Amino acid sequence: MLPVDMHRLQELVRLHRLATGPRQTARLLGVSSKTELRYRRLLAEAQLLDGDPDVRPELDVLKAAVRTQIPDTLPLQESSVVEWTTEATAMLEHGTTPKAIFDRLRLEHGDLGGSLSAIKRLCDRLRRSSGVRPQDVAIPVQTAPGEVTQVDFGYVGKLWDPVEGRLRRAWVFVMVLGYSRHMVVRIVFDQTVHTWQRLHVEAFEELGGVPEVVVPDNLKAAVIRAAFGVDGVAVLNRSYRELARHYGFKVDPTPVRSPNEKGKVESAVKYVKHNFFRPRSA
Repeated sequence: MLPVDMHRLQELVRLHRLATGPRQTARLLGVSSKTELRYRRLLAEAQLLDGDPDVRPELDVLKAAVRTQIPDTLPLQESSVVEWTTEATAMLEHGTTPKAIFDRLRLEHGDLGGSLSAIKRLCDRLRRSSGVRPQDVAIPVQTAPGEVTQVDFGYVGKLWDPVEGRLRRAWVFVMVLGYSRHMVVRIVFDQTVHTWQRLHVEAFEELGGVPEVVVPDNLKAAVIRAAFGVDGVAVLNRSYRELARHYGFKVDPTPVRSPNEKGKVESAVKYVKHNFFRPRSA
């Protein structure tokens, strides 16, 4: 049996005295239904479950009631979702968020024996044990309302194209307002100049305005080799400059050596990819 700390056993008694059902009690305590049942039976045998909900059994009394099940050498508490450590570790390595991990595990296994909070705590422990990754560190950028928007593409794998009726390589386009973090997201099947410009127009229309500055990623449709006017492909940057002139915004490409200065949009791309695409491919 998984060990449960004495304070949670006090809460188990209180919830039982309030006529809380076993499944809800297990969820509120963050333990599996099996663990809740075993402890409830032990406490029932010790005649501790009946009484006033406002009167808590003493910790020593509770410990005596379950001492045969919890050796003193064991820790007082263990994660209710510890059995999912291997799966959670694999999905975390693919960048999947705790919420997406929780949803994926519930979809595949049903009752996990723990709550979303338990999965989050498990993921926190796994992250701490693996240390901080350089790609997880970004420099916060503060901007005024309407001043800056940031844009990026993120590859999401092959998706079904309903127009062509087949699987195709797909990207997610994300535009994020620097001040409010409001985002516009589109799925596309190419990174052509025409698509890049069309997505800007659609995003401006949805946002109801145009920001002063647009910060794009280093894409061939927006910024050629992190600079303007590269021989042989100048037509691409010229078309983007013309778009900027037409809508009255400035283009400020992210320095190629400072990718983390574009933290807002890359966080948004990561959010979209990890919550809507990674869980199914991890």
